[in-house]
Amino acid sequence: MTAFQTLKPSSLSRDAFISAFADIYEHSPWVAEKAFDLGQDASLDAVETLHQRMSDILLSADHTRQLALINAHPDLAGRAAIQGQLTEASTQEQAGAGIHQCTAEEFSRFTELNEAYKAKFKFPFIMAVKGSNRHQIINAFESRIHNPVDTEFKCALDEINKIALFRLLTL
Repeated sequence: MTAFQTLKPSSLSRDAFISAFADIYEHSPWVAEKAFDLGQDASLDAVETLHQRMSDILLSADHTRQLALINAHPDLAGRAAIQGQLTEASTQEQAGAGIHQCTAEEFSRFTELNEAYKAKFKFPFIMAVKGSNRHQIINAFESRIHNPVDTEFKCALDEINKIALFRLLTL
């Protein structure tokens, strides 16, 4: 039995539910709040069902709220990572991709790409890095930076939903 099954989301009080799932979406407990407020039943005890509900909440939110959630994400290999200021989940995700092992040149390239990406899109590059390595992430960065803004905005939301699924599965 997984910890998620032990947690049994359908049996949690509102406060316990929000506490358990507040950081599934980076610094955005409103997703968990809305997920609870839509009603609890045993179907939410399945990771896939809870993820679908939370994903739908993000995708149906207004642009301002979606942009705020995108902007709540840290830069990959950015200052927050270097200074140890990431959430525990973000730290584990970036470390799992080997970002903490970047050479000085790779950190420099990440910084350059982060700055260019944010200058163009006005939000950080988002990628669900689980299962990727730092070289694949740099390649994705270099490829996606040429996309139109609306394509990258949708891509960011899709990647955030992938991150949320990984986080739920980790529970």
